[in-house]
Amino acid sequence: VQLQASGGGLVQPGGSLRLSCAASGNIFSFSALGWYRQAPGNERALVAVISSGGRTTYADSVKGRFTISRDNAKKTVYLQMNSLNPEDTAVYYCNLRPPITGAKDYWGQGTLVTVSS
Repeated sequence: VQLQASGGGLVQPGGSLRLSCAASGNIFSFSALGWYRQAPGNERALVAVISSGGRTTYADSVKGRFTISRDNAKKTVYLQMNSLNPEDTAVYYCNLRPPITGAKDYWGQGTLVTVSS
């Protein structure tokens, strides 16, 4: 499995961005998918997760602003980010968690989101 994230960039406060993460392999539709972020000096933290059945979970800091979604036909997971603020500045990583106990997670390479005026 390989994950390729894209869509990061520079955006002004209050703006929007949509991140995408395309996967290879044949376990995408059976796997939970997530977005994590890591700001300078901080640990990597969960942003949002979507289960294979479409159930979503969000960090409190992004609830109501971010939306995670998946397209199993395209093997792609998205993160729509609205009302961005400078505290959202971070490298964003996509994650694939296989539905196999003990299996390792897969990570994308990260895409930088900078929110600044």
